[in-house]
Amino acid sequence: MSNHTIIAFDFGTRSIGVAVGQTLTATASPLSAVKANEGIPDWSLIEKIITEWQPDYLVVGLPLNMDGSEQELTQRARKFANRLHGRLGKKVELQDERLSTTEARARLFEKGGFKSLTKGRVDSQSAVIILESWFENLYS
Repeated sequence: MSNHTIIAFDFGTRSIGVAVGQTLTATASPLSAVKANEGIPDWSLIEKIITEWQPDYLVVGLPLNMDGSEQELTQRARKFANRLHGRLGKKVELQDERLSTTEARARLFEKGGFKSLTKGRVDSQSAVIILESWFENLYS
């Protein structure tokens, strides 16, 4: 498979985590989270990220309940994914994100203790985990 750049988003109503990764290495790195107001991001910041990284695809984490059922946030994440596609014209895929925040907190705590657990860092680390699980599905 040729190398593609992917941007992943961990959708939230107050903060949207962002990560970038490459299909060649199947690795992801956190970017700065984007603040949101009731789930509406600063679109100019999202567009700036897209312009800077020129991704081939976008991945949005899909928040599901542990039993796989949908919740209110699931529909809002789908709407965000649709808006990304509509505004930016990029292919957008959804990725199950169950337990990504829990894993993100554990990883950050391991590296830097409680001080590393800021909202933006946790959200962007969650986006890294969402992208890593998307890569796992891609190669499995």
